Amino acid sequence: MNLNKKQTRQKIKTATSNKKRINSKCFLFVIKFLFTLLIVSGVTGISVGIGAFVSIMDSAPDIDDTSIVVPEGYASTIYDSKGNLTQTLVMEGTNRYEATFDELPTHLINAFIAIEDSRFWTNSGIDPRSILRAAVGVLTNDYKGGGSTITQQLIKNNVFNGGMEESFGEKIERKLQEQYLAVQLTKKMDKKLILVNYLNTINLGNNTLGVKAAAKRYFNKDVSELTLSESAVIAGITQNPSKLNPITGKEANEEKRKVILQYMVDQGLISKDEQEEALADNVYERIQNIDLVTKQSSSQVYSYFTDELIDQVLDALVAAGYSSTQAHNMIYGGGLQIYTTQDPDIQSIVDEEINNPDNYSAARYSMEYRLSVTHENGETEHYSENNVRTWRKKVLGDQDFDELYDSQEAAQADADAYKEYILQEGDTVIGESFNTELQPQASFVVIDQETGYVKALSGGRGEKKASLTLNRASDVLRQPGSTFKVLTAFAPAIDTCGATLGTVYYDGVYTIGTKTFRNWYSSRGYLGYSNIREGIIYSMNIVAVRCLMETVTPQLGVEYAQNLGISTLTSTDLNASTALGGITDGVSNLELTAAYAAIANGGVYNKPIFFTKILDRNGKIILENEPQSNRVLKDSTAFLLTDAMAASMKSGKKYARTGITVNPTSTGAALSNMSVAGKSGTTTSNRDIWFVGYTPYYTAGIWAGCDENQELTAKNGGSSFHKQIWKKIMDRVHSGLTDTGFERPDSIETAQICRKSGKLAVDGVCDQDPRGSAVYTEYFAKGTVPTEVCDHHVRVTVCSASGGLPTQYCPSELRTSTVCMVIPSDEVGTTDDSIYGIPAYCSVHTAESHTETAENESEAEETTPIVVSPNMPLSPSSNVQTRIHP
Repeated sequence: MNLNKKQTRQKIKTATSNKKRINSKCFLFVIKFLFTLLIVSGVTGISVGIGAFVSIMDSAPDIDDTSIVVPEGYASTIYDSKGNLTQTLVMEGTNRYEATFDELPTHLINAFIAIEDSRFWTNSGIDPRSILRAAVGVLTNDYKGGGSTITQQLIKNNVFNGGMEESFGEKIERKLQEQYLAVQLTKKMDKKLILVNYLNTINLGNNTLGVKAAAKRYFNKDVSELTLSESAVIAGITQNPSKLNPITGKEANEEKRKVILQYMVDQGLISKDEQEEALADNVYERIQNIDLVTKQSSSQVYSYFTDELIDQVLDALVAAGYSSTQAHNMIYGGGLQIYTTQDPDIQSIVDEEINNPDNYSAARYSMEYRLSVTHENGETEHYSENNVRTWRKKVLGDQDFDELYDSQEAAQADADAYKEYILQEGDTVIGESFNTELQPQASFVVIDQETGYVKALSGGRGEKKASLTLNRASDVLRQPGSTFKVLTAFAPAIDTCGATLGTVYYDGVYTIGTKTFRNWYSSRGYLGYSNIREGIIYSMNIVAVRCLMETVTPQLGVEYAQNLGISTLTSTDLNASTALGGITDGVSNLELTAAYAAIANGGVYNKPIFFTKILDRNGKIILENEPQSNRVLKDSTAFLLTDAMAASMKSGKKYARTGITVNPTSTGAALSNMSVAGKSGTTTSNRDIWFVGYTPYYTAGIWAGCDENQELTAKNGGSSFHKQIWKKIMDRVHSGLTDTGFERPDSIETAQICRKSGKLAVDGVCDQDPRGSAVYTEYFAKGTVPTEVCDHHVRVTVCSASGGLPTQYCPSELRTSTVCMVIPSDEVGTTDDSIYGIPAYCSVHTAESHTETAENESEAEETTPIVVSPNMPLSPSSNVQTRIHP
């Protein structure tokens, strides 16, 4: 029995041991299998990775001296909306000049190395430390610059055509090939030659390639003559040529120059004293002087539309992921086919009318003058038209000189006379240029409000002498005047603040702080209660300001303008003057016209579009420019504003007493056979004049004024010619089109109200105002029709002998009733309403006159009446009869 138990236990123990050995063997087998699989997979992965890497490297383009020095380039072409070729953009390399290493100043070389590749002379073509820094920056969201060396940038720009890949995988492949080729190039090419090739081919803004061309473009000197300060300016351009070039991006370039000079100090390339000397150099004044000379010698002249188109395409390509340099290379050397929104017929009309001398009563000229003189002592001085102006006023005593000339010959004579005055024996003229600009100037923009397509654009009047020059339609900011009333005051008041077109504000003396606001018709006095509709039609300043300050708030007004596409407002514009367009920086015609296009489009804003699509040189679409739309106003608000602005273009007269005439401000732009709405704008002293309006088809804006802000006196063209130009253009544009009118949305209803209160009219009171009936039919957004009745009109019993409130001594047969105005208690001064305010008590029938009459009736007529103070409290209440219900 015991033996059997022992044998059984032994069997169990043996079985358990066998099981453990089996499990152990299985475990070891699995481990070996997995380990083998891992090794095989790793080897396979490495093999595949090596194979892929080798494949990528094998497919890398061959590099030689030619491919490095001369970038591949294809001309880009521009087409209008009808498919016509309108412009061929300059190919890469056209504005490129080669410099040798010996021509390059040491501080120019060091400036580029300091900012672009501090270990250039020692790295192998790639810089692992910079690559690691860039990678960490991307992962930690603390990006402090890319990891590309100068050698890599040279290869990217000249071998890979700036890097124009579409997918992430393609970019990775190009980056690997770029690094591989950079190492190979460093092995076969001297570092000095790599640097020279890089500096000869980089994009340095304003269609300038290479440092030699840049030295000539910006400083009108050979590259070997560049100073440290000038070298830092040029080195500061390359990272973003469109925004950092020192002509249009002066402030940004100046900051970059400071960074470069500090880097040069930190890297031991210059001393602190050299840095301070460079920073003290007024280098940007010289740049602007040379810019004028260069503009005169430009061979190919783009249209104003093309100028702005190039900026729009650059921005779109950068937004799509390309760098600024890549985008520039694509435009000027990528063989792009750019299809624009430009309508050739509309553009032709705009160009003809803007440049038609018959549309202007004045043709005066401003002067641009540059004179550079080296004196006998070696000192060089630069002079400009500002010096000529000072000479005219201080030396010649011409204090009335307005800086404009009646002819180009007169301007030239002044420049010659000043030159003769300034030059001394031993002086040498090293540079001189003279140019005139026709004044007054104008700009015009036409937009299809439904799409945002810019159909035509003119940036100036007169001959366009160079490409990418001052574009008054898009680049120049001017004060918008009364056009801003609609955007910042009336639109938000109606759209979100509960106001209606009938909401009234008191047109009387109005002061905020130390500023007292005035109306353009101030010689005719104040007009009392006036509603938003009238504020638009008659461009009433005080109504607009009170609307902004009492209903909207400046913060909300600015927000609405920004939603309507105005990008130039700042925190300093949060004040009452914004309602009248008195803003810090001004607006561009393009943005202002686009803002009004949103109203014309039922409250939907479309960002202005200059192109519809871009194809590469093989015909493949790389960008499609779809409208970017968003609702910024209710459709009811847009209609109400449109209806009021349409009324401003029709003949009429502000509701007021006989002898007071205030007319609509936009009648001069009314079209012959098309519905139209719009708003005029004029700034202080008529320095800027605007009209922005729209039809069911197009929105257009015109600005006119002098480039240097001279007043538009009669001698300088006056202040109303712009409306006639707008009318002529738009009449021609709409020739043959059907007038469909402005569609009234379902969100609108009507009601009869009193124009003096904005509330429901009181029958027998509001229609009996001494100036005529104050009752009219108004449009309202549904749900906003007033429910209260007029409380600004009252029917009052008066004594017909004096017109005053009756005293107890006034005979009953002389008592009659009349309609009077209730004037706000805090208002001072006379207005058109206060003349009809509730009068004082009768000054004819007084206690004194009653006693004298009883004693000697024959002397009653000789009695001097007692004048009762208008501030005397009313009594008894029965003398003031206010109708509460119609």
